[in-house]
Amino acid sequence: MKVWEKLEIFNLGMKTGEALKIKGKISEDADGFSINLGCKSSDLALHFNPRFNESVIVCNSRCADAWQAEHRDNHLCFSRGSTAKIVIQMLADKFQVKLPDGHEVEFPNRHCYDKISYMSVKGDFRVTSFKLD
Repeated sequence: MKVWEKLEIFNLGMKTGEALKIKGKISEDADGFSINLGCKSSDLALHFNPRFNESVIVCNSRCADAWQAEHRDNHLCFSRGSTAKIVIQMLADKFQVKLPDGHEVEFPNRHCYDKISYMSVKGDFRVTSFKLD
Protein backbone atom coordinates (compact mmCIF):
# COMPACT_ATOMS: atom_id res chain seq x y z
CA MET A 1 0.00 0.00 0.00
CA LYS A 2 1.24 3.46 -0.92
CA VAL A 3 1.55 5.99 1.90
CA TRP A 4 0.61 9.51 0.91
CA GLU A 5 2.34 12.29 2.82
CA LYS A 6 0.41 15.40 3.85
CA LEU A 7 1.60 18.41 5.80
CA GLU A 8 -0.77 21.31 6.49
CA ILE A 9 -0.07 24.65 8.14
CA PHE A 10 -2.88 27.11 8.81
CA ASN A 11 -0.96 30.07 10.25
CA LEU A 12 2.03 30.42 7.90
CA GLY A 13 2.14 34.24 7.84
CA MET A 14 4.08 34.55 4.56
CA LYS A 15 4.19 38.11 3.20
CA THR A 16 5.14 39.72 -0.11
CA GLY A 17 8.91 39.65 -0.57
CA GLU A 18 9.44 36.57 1.59
CA ALA A 19 10.75 33.21 0.41
CA LEU A 20 9.70 29.76 1.57
CA LYS A 21 12.47 27.13 1.44
CA ILE A 22 11.27 23.54 1.48
CA LYS A 23 13.51 20.48 1.61
CA GLY A 24 12.31 16.94 1.38
CA LYS A 25 12.61 13.43 0.06
CA ILE A 26 10.78 12.25 -3.04
CA SER A 27 9.58 8.66 -2.68
CA GLU A 28 11.07 5.88 -4.84
CA ASP A 29 7.73 5.18 -6.55
CA ALA A 30 6.56 8.80 -6.81
CA ASP A 31 3.73 9.75 -9.17
CA GLY A 32 3.93 13.38 -8.10
CA PHE A 33 3.44 15.86 -5.30
CA SER A 34 2.05 19.32 -4.73
CA ILE A 35 2.91 22.39 -2.72
CA ASN A 36 -0.08 24.65 -2.14
CA LEU A 37 -0.10 28.23 -0.85
CA GLY A 38 -3.17 30.36 -0.18
CA CYS A 39 -5.78 31.34 2.40
CA LYS A 40 -7.30 27.87 2.71
CA SER A 41 -7.43 24.67 0.66
CA SER A 42 -10.31 26.00 -1.48
CA ASP A 43 -8.51 29.32 -2.20
CA LEU A 44 -4.97 28.78 -3.45
CA ALA A 45 -2.70 31.44 -4.90
CA LEU A 46 -0.20 28.78 -6.00
CA HIS A 47 -0.63 25.06 -6.64
CA PHE A 48 2.83 23.73 -7.63
CA ASN A 49 2.50 20.16 -8.90
CA PRO A 50 5.39 18.15 -10.44
CA ARG A 51 3.93 15.07 -12.18
CA PHE A 52 6.31 12.21 -12.94
CA ASN A 53 3.80 10.28 -15.05
CA GLU A 54 3.48 13.27 -17.45
CA SER A 55 7.06 14.65 -17.06
CA VAL A 56 5.66 18.11 -16.42
CA ILE A 57 5.26 20.70 -13.67
CA VAL A 58 1.72 22.04 -13.46
CA CYS A 59 1.02 25.34 -11.70
CA ASN A 60 -2.47 26.61 -11.05
CA SER A 61 -4.61 28.66 -8.69
CA ARG A 62 -7.95 27.91 -7.10
CA CYS A 63 -10.73 30.34 -6.24
CA ALA A 64 -13.80 29.31 -4.20
CA ASP A 65 -13.01 25.62 -4.91
CA ALA A 66 -12.79 26.19 -8.70
CA TRP A 67 -9.50 25.51 -10.51
CA GLN A 68 -8.34 28.17 -12.95
CA ALA A 69 -6.19 27.96 -16.12
CA GLU A 70 -3.19 25.62 -15.81
CA HIS A 71 0.35 26.71 -16.55
CA ARG A 72 2.60 23.83 -17.69
CA ASP A 73 6.39 23.76 -17.63
CA ASN A 74 8.22 20.81 -19.22
CA HIS A 75 11.36 21.31 -17.10
CA LEU A 76 10.94 18.41 -14.67
CA CYS A 77 14.32 18.20 -12.90
CA PHE A 78 13.07 16.13 -9.95
CA SER A 79 13.88 12.44 -9.73
CA ARG A 80 12.30 9.63 -7.77
CA GLY A 81 14.13 8.65 -4.60
CA SER A 82 16.10 11.89 -4.41
CA THR A 83 16.12 14.79 -1.98
CA ALA A 84 15.08 18.17 -3.28
CA LYS A 85 15.15 21.79 -2.19
CA ILE A 86 12.51 24.16 -3.57
CA VAL A 87 12.47 27.91 -2.93
CA ILE A 88 9.19 29.78 -3.49
CA GLN A 89 9.42 33.57 -3.46
CA MET A 90 6.24 35.59 -3.19
CA LEU A 91 6.28 38.88 -5.07
CA ALA A 92 3.43 41.38 -5.48
CA ASP A 93 2.57 40.18 -9.00
CA LYS A 94 3.93 36.62 -9.15
CA PHE A 95 5.49 33.62 -7.47
CA GLN A 96 9.01 32.57 -8.44
CA VAL A 97 9.75 28.90 -7.80
CA LYS A 98 13.43 28.00 -7.89
CA LEU A 99 13.98 24.32 -8.68
CA PRO A 100 16.88 22.18 -7.38
CA ASP A 101 18.88 22.67 -10.62
CA GLY A 102 18.48 26.47 -10.57
CA HIS A 103 15.70 26.65 -13.18
CA GLU A 104 12.88 29.04 -12.25
CA VAL A 105 9.17 28.65 -12.81
CA GLU A 106 7.07 31.81 -12.60
CA PHE A 107 3.36 31.91 -11.89
CA PRO A 108 1.21 35.05 -11.58
CA ASN A 109 -0.24 36.08 -8.21
CA ARG A 110 -3.75 35.99 -9.69
CA HIS A 111 -5.54 36.77 -6.41
CA CYS A 112 -3.15 39.66 -5.61
CA TYR A 113 -2.58 38.20 -2.14
CA ASP A 114 -0.11 40.09 0.04
CA LYS A 115 -0.24 37.48 2.82
CA ILE A 116 -0.38 33.68 2.69
CA SER A 117 -1.66 31.88 5.77
CA TYR A 118 -2.21 28.35 4.41
CA MET A 119 0.38 25.88 3.14
CA SER A 120 0.05 22.21 2.34
CA VAL A 121 2.44 19.67 0.89
CA LYS A 122 0.75 16.54 -0.44
CA GLY A 123 1.73 13.41 -2.30
CA ASP A 124 5.03 11.61 -2.73
CA PHE A 125 7.23 14.20 -0.98
CA ARG A 126 8.19 14.00 2.70
CA VAL A 127 9.16 17.40 4.08
CA THR A 128 12.38 17.25 6.11
CA SER A 129 12.65 21.00 6.74
CA PHE A 130 11.13 24.30 5.79
CA LYS A 131 12.04 27.89 6.50
CA LEU A 132 10.37 31.22 5.88
CA ASP A 133 12.82 34.05 5.08
